[in-house]
This record gives sequence, structure tokens and C-alpha cells, in this order.
Amino acid sequence: MPEPPRRWETRDESVAYSCPGFDVITQTVRLPDGTETDFDYLSEPPSVAILPFTPDGAVVTTQEWRQAVERWVTGVPVGGVESSDADLSAAAHRELAEETGYEAETIDPLCTVEPANGLADSLLHLFVARDCRQTGDQSLDHDETIRVRERPYDDLKRAVLDGEIRDGRPVLAVSYYELAGPAD
Repeated sequence: MPEPPRRWETRDESVAYSCPGFDVITQTVRLPDGTETDFDYLSEPPSVAILPFTPDGAVVTTQEWRQAVERWVTGVPVGGVESSDADLSAAAHRELAEETGYEAETIDPLCTVEPANGLADSLLHLFVARDCRQTGDQSLDHDETIRVRERPYDDLKRAVLDGEIRDGRPVLAVSYYELAGPAD
């Protein structure tokens, strides 16, 4: 007996909910065994996250109020790729400047991940920024509350390992940075 196809077949698709930043998509799908069912997922533009190092090796971190978990969260600069961005590196430079007021001498790609591909089509592009210096003020969106803090890299790494930092973006950035072997 031949094995059934493993791919789901999308029969219909519509936007169930839309707001600035993301859509909720409802699909009617046919499973490999022939069953039809609905599948909902969150659709959002690609985003960038930056692990920004100062010339002395500290990391520029953010303290941001996250309403979904109702607490201040330690993170790294993160934001969506915009249509005006020439490429992903330009988006990383822009987000770093907007959220922190810092500019980087260099920004290099670290990796790209699908952080929640069971429920979202999100793509997160991680970058390492070097020789970051404060050159201006933050330029925050109307719904952002962010404080900036330089933190020794070893302290940030320990906070990730100890579970103090639970936001997936800095956890992924530090983890991939460590796996890649920090190049100084």
C-alpha cells in the first residue's frame, strides 16, 4: 500500500483578524489521511534582533515593558523589517538606532530562525553588532517603553543560563553567539 502524502493541502484561506503588526490567518486544510479541518496561525513580517557590543565588550540591552506578561523584560533591540529597509542589515542598523540611540561600526548576520513555527510564520534574523556607540536619542514607536542599559556580556550570559532572561530573542542570540564561537 502506498504511503499517503505527508503534505497538508490548503483548501481555503482568509484573514480572521488583522491589526497593526500581525494577522491571524484561518485555513481550511486537508490532512494526509483525507480529513478536512481548520488551522489558525499568526502571520507577521520578518523581524531582526541585534546582539550589540560596545567597544569594551559590554552588551547594549533593553528593559522593555511587555504587556502580555505584565512585567519589564530584559532583551536586545528587536523590530520588524520595513519596506523602506534596503536589506536585513539596514533593518538591524535602523532598529538598533531607534530603540537604543546607538550606532554600530559593523553588523554581521548570526542566524535565521523560525521561533514559533507551530503557530506562526515568523522569521527572526539575528545579528551581531560591534563597536556600538551612543550617537543620538531613542526614536521609539508610540507603544514602546524601553530603557537602555549596558551590561557585561558574562552577566548577560549568566542571566540567560539562570533563567532570569526568558525572552526568546536574547536567549537565541546569546546561544547562537556561543555556538558560533565569539569572534573578537
